[in-house]
Amino acid sequence: MKNRDFTPTDQLLIGLDQAIRTLFGPPQVTERPNPAAGLADAELGEQQRRHIARLMRINHTGEVCAQGLYQGQALTAKLPETRRGMARSAQEENDHLAWCEQRIEELGDRKSLLNPLWYAGSFTIGAAAGLAGDKWSLGFVVETERQVEDHLDEHLAEVPAEDLKTRAILERMKADEIHHADLAQAAGGAALPTPLKLAMRLMSKVMTRTVYWI
Repeated sequence: MKNRDFTPTDQLLIGLDQAIRTLFGPPQVTERPNPAAGLADAELGEQQRRHIARLMRINHTGEVCAQGLYQGQALTAKLPETRRGMARSAQEENDHLAWCEQRIEELGDRKSLLNPLWYAGSFTIGAAAGLAGDKWSLGFVVETERQVEDHLDEHLAEVPAEDLKTRAILERMKADEIHHADLAQAAGGAALPTPLKLAMRLMSKVMTRTVYWI
């Protein structure tokens, strides 16, 4: 079947739909089940439960940012195959969004109140990366996913072994992030300059520390 060529207006409307779904739900997920489905809930103390819920809120906001980045990049990507590759990765990131939200609700907490702000900023950054050229846009994906992988490792170290549900979600997310980075690199992603990598890490720290509380 021939792939449909979308006009700029089509792409803008699709992006708007994705933004609304990302921020207010439900996101368009894939066929994959929640990796925590069927697992028993752990007996967590109130302080543990609150801390884990806030960690998952950070991860949820990270996925909101990922959607903003992917949608911004897809809007300005030069090659159709680049847009298609990003679309599949973005849909798998939507799985993460749904899984994190479900776990937050199970732990009795809420999503970040600042998600619209983070989405808008990430969309702008993604669009700028796309305008710089596909190799830089893909390189941005590679570096983003590598940093998210490190971030997930830090969270896994803080989640108790008996919390099987949270750990299953984080481990599946980590595997996906590694896969997305590998795909972007294989598609021609360029290594980003060190100052830009450091700036990305700094912004990530600002986001995580803010979202933990708000």
